[in-house]
Amino acid sequence: MIGVNQLIPTSELQNLDLIDLLSERHTLVRRISEKAWNNQSEIHISNSEWYIMARIYKKKPTISYITKNVEISRQAIHKFINKLAEKGLVEINNVENNKKEKCIQLTALGEECYEKNESLKAQLENKIAEKIGFEQVKLLKDLLKLDWDIK
Repeated sequence: MIGVNQLIPTSELQNLDLIDLLSERHTLVRRISEKAWNNQSEIHISNSEWYIMARIYKKKPTISYITKNVEISRQAIHKFINKLAEKGLVEINNVENNKKEKCIQLTALGEECYEKNESLKAQLENKIAEKIGFEQVKLLKDLLKLDWDIK
C-alpha cells in the first residue's frame, strides 16, 4: 500500500540500499516541506531557492562563493538568485573594492520567510519523531552528522 505523500510503496523500501533509501526519504520530506510552505504563503519558493537561502542566511557571501559551494550549476544559481531578487527575498550588492564581484544577502522579508520555513520544518521533524520516536530521530541526526570519511 502507498502511504500519503509516499513516493514508493513502503513494502518496496525494504529492498532498497542505503543510497536509495536516503534519496527516497530526502525527496519525500523536501516535497512535504515545500508543499507546507506553499500552502501557507503567497510567495512560492522552490527547494533549490530554499537551498540557496540557507547558504546566505545571516551572511553576505559572494555569488561566486555560492556557485562554488552549492551543488547546482552556475547558470541555474544565477537564475534562482534573480528569481529570489524579483520576489524581494534577496538583494544583490557590489563588493567593496571589487567591481566584478557581487554579494548577496536576505532582505528582511527573506529572513522572515526563512525563519517561518524553519518553523514548518521543525513541525515536520516533530511529526516524524512522534511516529518513529524522538530518540530514533536524535540517533539518525547524530549518525548523519558523523564524518563518514568518504569522498
